Amino acid sequence: MTGDDAEVAAWISAATERITAYTQQLFEPTPLVVVADVAPGGLVLLPRRVRSVTTVAPVLDGDAGTSLPATAYRVTSSDVLGGVDAVHLRWGGYDDLIVGAESYNGGWRGLFDRWGAEQARITGEFGYAEVPPLVAQACALLAAHVQAQAAPSDADSTQAPGLNVDDEGNNVRIEDKADDQDEPLPPSASTGNTQVDALLIGYLNRGHSMIGGI
Repeated sequence: MTGDDAEVAAWISAATERITAYTQQLFEPTPLVVVADVAPGGLVLLPRRVRSVTTVAPVLDGDAGTSLPATAYRVTSSDVLGGVDAVHLRWGGYDDLIVGAESYNGGWRGLFDRWGAEQARITGEFGYAEVPPLVAQACALLAAHVQAQAAPSDADSTQAPGLNVDDEGNNVRIEDKADDQDEPLPPSASTGNTQVDALLIGYLNRGHSMIGGI
């Protein structure tokens, strides 16, 4: 890649977005709010590698209800070999000071059953602890590829400054958005570079795609 620090950072950001859309993974710890379905047994499969969970609440009429205490669920993560990224609800526990969650009412499990919530809202930190070497290599390769694709032709040289497009006409220049993006990146079938796709094949997460709060 060529250019000053800001330009290089922009190409890396463009490559990172493509890699995130392709793999549906997060390669650094990222705070997220996830809404996911609750299976009949109380299992909530999470769409990304979970590092920690701070709150779990049922989704009632589109809004989050009362947060559950940590005794009402447990968290497992694929960060542990053989583990699955999930929150396991109805793990037991009760609170005789909370109406409906008393021990004689079935505790938190009984309360969750009576809520009838089909989804849970989980707040926590998701992603890899650090960027895997292959992903870092793929990002550098893709950033150079995107920059080369976006190099303007003579006919494009009169375009408005700051607009860079790829060979399909997509604007690939990354503006400073102060991390205010709320919508998840839709899954992509490719990063646009087959060599990069091959490097990332071991990191694909196609099992779950619903996520919010990025």
